Amino acid sequence: MKRILITGANSFIGTSVETHLAQWPEKYQVDTLDMLDGSWRLKNFAGYDTVFHVAGIAHQDSGKITEERKQQYYRVNTGLAIETANKAKAQGVGQFIFMSSIIVYGAGARIGQTKNITADTPAAPAGAYGDSKLRAEQGLLPLDSDQFKVCILRPPMIYGPGSKGNYPMLEKAALRLPFFPDLYNERSMLHIDVFKQFMQKMIDAGAGGLYFPRNEEYICTSKLVEQIALSNGRKIHLTKLFNPFLRMLSGKIDLVDKVFGNLTYDRSLPGCGVFEHKAGA
Repeated sequence: MKRILITGANSFIGTSVETHLAQWPEKYQVDTLDMLDGSWRLKNFAGYDTVFHVAGIAHQDSGKITEERKQQYYRVNTGLAIETANKAKAQGVGQFIFMSSIIVYGAGARIGQTKNITADTPAAPAGAYGDSKLRAEQGLLPLDSDQFKVCILRPPMIYGPGSKGNYPMLEKAALRLPFFPDLYNERSMLHIDVFKQFMQKMIDAGAGGLYFPRNEEYICTSKLVEQIALSNGRKIHLTKLFNPFLRMLSGKIDLVDKVFGNLTYDRSLPGCGVFEHKAGA
């Protein structure tokens, strides 16, 4: 039996993985640990095969942020991750899985341009959130050894029922708007069902290294919104009427490029979806 400790209680990702693994109680024992105060340091990690570290501050800022917020990113996303990994290694855990993000490569491309991330693409975070994730990676990698595997994940946007981040905004648009821009783009995304199966494989293998979990196919934002609407029993009309305005705003308003810009992982990178998932389902 594999014993897994999820550090970061009640998160969408952690809870999803926990629920998924609960289907096989004879194979997995999953515990969660609240990291909100210092009491987690009293927890004995001995006996766990894997620590899955999901505790962190989500990317909620755009543009300028306060110095206090910036330091909070580094204190939690960087410092807490490294401290947790050191404790896990010292107490005999065999694998540490860290949730990083595609944001370590900076923002996506503007409308009409491409940004396809390959193994040769250097990390270039554009803000404190991405930099805090990258610094955590840099602090974790030296801990890797034959007895302690460090597994770093750089997922793109994770979506599915109950997800947070940008997906609820798209879902709200699909369920409320009569029209949505019909603008072709390509983005790597990750459905939570794909991620759960990917995580199961990583845990089973005790894997270390750098991975880029994502769906097999790239997703067009317009088609995703259309599929969300259809899966909820409504029809949304896609129109090219707004495209000239969106192209004019690209490069000036971050939200426009987040939604309609291009940002993909090259198909050669490790971590492609374990099954093809239909957008919006």
